[in-house]
Amino acid sequence: MSESPTVLWSRPESERSGTPLLVILHGYGADEADLFSLAGQLPAEFTVASVRGPLQAGPGYSWFPLRNDLSYSVASVRTAATALEEWIDSMRANHSSVSLLGFSQGMCMATTLLRHRPADYAAVVGLSGFVVDAEGDAFFDDSAVAALKPEVFWGRDQADPVIPETAIESTNVWMRANVQLTKVLYTGIWHGINAQEISHVGEFLQYKVLAAK
Repeated sequence: MSESPTVLWSRPESERSGTPLLVILHGYGADEADLFSLAGQLPAEFTVASVRGPLQAGPGYSWFPLRNDLSYSVASVRTAATALEEWIDSMRANHSSVSLLGFSQGMCMATTLLRHRPADYAAVVGLSGFVVDAEGDAFFDDSAVAALKPEVFWGRDQADPVIPETAIESTNVWMRANVQLTKVLYTGIWHGINAQEISHVGEFLQYKVLAAK
């Protein structure tokens, strides 16, 4: 990555060493402040880093370009994931583990990072998003994911008006084939997050990351 991303941290640098890191990845058109308030609702042991996407998108930012029908190029996803991975790698040695939480397009990023190097992440949380169609791209090492069966939490509302049904179906197929899945459906959150979901995410991180040491 040519330059470090803009990041909001939940604790000062002097207090991060040895803590588990949770990297939060926002949705399309949002920014690093959008989900940062979640940090206070998740287990206090984590250091939370909320990262800004690299591309301008309306009033906010995105991780990779999306067309109006939510289609994208796999090459642009790979480029974005490679850059983000470089930054995570530069932080990794300071922390006991790294987990990812992505909302909407951020879920695409979180699961893409997992698919590249699954052993690098303690757990992944995906909210109201989907897994990208890798189209056979070698960056996505799904056989390694399937061998490892990493812990993934997937939360969504079946009435989400944003994510296409085809993307949900393909995500469901991929999740069931490749990961240890905790899947929870919510009503009334549409394309969003509510307190119940964040409570479940906190429990997931507590049991799958903190208690798994």
